[in-house]
Parts: sequence; C-alpha cells; structure tokens
Amino acid sequence: MASDESDSNWLIEEDLPETDNQTDGAGAPPPWRVLIVDDDVDVHVVTKFSLSNSSFLGRRLSFLHAYSGAEALTVLRNTPDIAVVLLDVIMESNDAGLQVARRIRDELGNKLVRIVLRTGQPGQALEHSIIVDYDINDFWCKTDLTTRKLFTTVISSLRTYSSLSKAEQRVASLGAALDKARRLETALERRTLLLTLDRDGNIAGANEALCALLHYSGEQLLGQPLSMLRGPHADQAACDAAVRTLAQGQAWAGDVAARASDGAAHALRALIVPLDKDGGQAAHYLAILTPPAAQ
Repeated sequence: MASDESDSNWLIEEDLPETDNQTDGAGAPPPWRVLIVDDDVDVHVVTKFSLSNSSFLGRRLSFLHAYSGAEALTVLRNTPDIAVVLLDVIMESNDAGLQVARRIRDELGNKLVRIVLRTGQPGQALEHSIIVDYDINDFWCKTDLTTRKLFTTVISSLRTYSSLSKAEQRVASLGAALDKARRLETALERRTLLLTLDRDGNIAGANEALCALLHYSGEQLLGQPLSMLRGPHADQAACDAAVRTLAQGQAWAGDVAARASDGAAHALRALIVPLDKDGGQAAHYLAILTPPAAQ
C-alpha cells in the first residue's frame, strides 16, 4: 500500500475489538463484524460512512479494516466471528481478492462468513466465471454499488450468516446430544446383560458383559439351547410359565438362575421381550438380565 494511504489511515476510526460475551451499552447485543478489504483507504472511509447507521436484528455494525490480502487473512484468523467480508478483487495482485476468497474457504475452513467481492475494474474479471469457480456470495462493480445497494447487500448477507450460524449451532447441539446418547448406550451395554434368542429358544447372541459374567465367549454360546445356562436349582414351574407367556406374544419378567461355565450360579432378574412378531409368532426374543440388587 502506498505511503500516502498509510498516512490517511487516521481518517478511519477503528472499532475496538470486543470479546464474544461483551455487549455494547446497557445490555445491548454485540455488533455484527464486517471486514472491509481494499488497498484504497477512501473505499474504507466511504463504505464505513455509508453503513455507519445500519443495524440488523437490533445489532449495529462494527468495522474491521485490511489493506491487502495478507492482512485480511490475518484478521480473519484472529477474529472468527466476522460475518461479512467486503473484498476488493485487485490489490497487491490482479487476483489477490480471489485468492483470499479461496483461502478463507479452503485454508481457514470458514464456510459461514459471507464474501462480497467488489472490483473497480470489472473488465479484468468475468462475473460468471468467478461466481462458478469461487465460493463467494455476491459480486459487484464498485461504480454500481450505490449506498442503497450496499446496504441491501450487507443486510442480506447478515441475514444469511445469522441463519447459517443458528443452523450450525443446532447441528453442534444435536451432535453433542448424540455423543452423549452413544456414551450412555456404551455404558449401559457394559453394565447390562443382554441375550438374544431365536424363535426356537436357541441363543442368537450375547453381549460382552454377559459373556464376561458367565465366562463364555460369544462363539461358545451361539446356537446353543438356552437350557445350557439354566442353573441346577431352576424353578421348572417358573420356566414353564415363561414359555407360555412368550408363546402368547407377551413379555415375561421374573427371577432366573444362570449357570456359568465353571458351574457357578448367578441369581438374575430377567425381562424377556418378543421381537419382530409376525402373525403373533415372535422371530426373536431379547432377554435383559440384571442382578436383583440393581433393581
């Protein structure tokens, strides 16, 4: 940037940086951050003056300034909540702005910020190819961008940024809830004894917790009749009642005694639920087993 432009920077009153939780005035929400990127200081002055009284959703605008592509990327790295970038195309090189736009998306990974390209030499960059080849959100020739159009463009960009930010927050919240549910599922899986049976009462699967308790591997149990786990003192009347209840397509709950591979007996509470019922006949059964003390 030329020295006379550097000497002119006093014309632009820089907005003081604010923390994410800082408010403006008595409880007012934080402002929208707009980054002006242009090697012409007069463009900064005019742009800020044109938008100085603008607000959206009760939030005013706060302006940041960069005079080259490198400065713009530095500001964006240090200020992740910038909502709109008003980006000059031609600065230190003929495609400096385009390279900044590409690096914002690819290098910084910032998909939220709205990028509005502005050029004073529209003949050097074809609008259609830029829109197609670069992830930008609007393109204007500076001579066409009146105060009214600039206001409309910025407010429209802020509206989109706000919607995308809220959507991202919802996705993050759902992701956190899903992670929590998965952790809970893993914890339950480790603590709960699960056994699946086929329609004939043979073992179709057992989780790690049950295998560890009974000292069997899943392969050893697979396909075996449930009777192999029946303890030596099992109540035959209770077993018959469970079979009748399940045959009617209803769930059964009661006390059972499970025998481990070393002969040890484990008293358990059982809830057996019919699954995938087809015409009243269950295709599978799920047995949820817990020690009585856990109830």
